[in-house]
Amino acid sequence: MNEKTVSSQPIFDGRLLKLNVLEVELDNGRRARREIVRHPGAVAIWARAPDGRFVFVRQFRKAIEQELLEVVAGTLEAGETPEVCARREIREETGYAVKTLIPLGFIFTAPGFCTERIAIFYAELAQNGPADPDPDERLDVVLLDEFEWKAMMSRSAIQDAKTLAAWALVQARKL
Repeated sequence: MNEKTVSSQPIFDGRLLKLNVLEVELDNGRRARREIVRHPGAVAIWARAPDGRFVFVRQFRKAIEQELLEVVAGTLEAGETPEVCARREIREETGYAVKTLIPLGFIFTAPGFCTERIAIFYAELAQNGPADPDPDERLDVVLLDEFEWKAMMSRSAIQDAKTLAAWALVQARKL
């Protein structure tokens, strides 16, 4: 299966996202319209603090009008590798330093309309200094042991897809 792009019209070009409307031709010759959100990519890190607890951040997400508990994550800057981005995000959001960083794979968040690809990592952390989040970010660092984490999972308190995907990859690797 394949779709050939016949035309592409830019609709929006923002600081983070771009939106294009495409006309495509399907294998059977029919034409269809696709609305594509272009995203630079991101990272998500399942992190373990020096005391063995897992490190998360809680922050308000305006798109859904609620707080979420999530793994540390962030958007790639221009020219930045996922590994460099992961180390930067851990330092900025939590104040920890990365001691060990293991790539676990990639996920596509919403491939029906968005190009965002998230590189997932597992990190062992070392003590460092204070967090230094971006000026437009407000978040709380949350440390949970495995029992607390599993209790939250059992009551469906975790709703963030990248966090659930990171946990699945960590479990598959038995980390």
